Amino acid sequence: MNCGAKGRRNEWRSRRLLEAAGYSVTRAAGSLGCWDLIGVSATDFILVQVKSNRPPSPAEREALADFAVPSNCKRLIHVWRDRERLPRVTEL
Repeated sequence: MNCGAKGRRNEWRSRRLLEAAGYSVTRAAGSLGCWDLIGVSATDFILVQVKSNRPPSPAEREALADFAVPSNCKRLIHVWRDRERLPRVTEL
């Protein structure tokens, strides 16, 4: 499996988790922005960066942390490791 297919598969896995938690989710496919998924619920919203097998680099993590958001927004990193059923989730 190539890296692009693996990344898309993990983005869809994260999307299904967020939808099960009550979010309406949009995938920012092909974007060069910071966030892969945007989830909206009745009370808050969530921005998610999805990674496969490794966390973001220090520079990328700094860009994600510096991204300005309102108080009702969560910024998450989902790291999917091979053969694990759930991602490792970090909130910024």
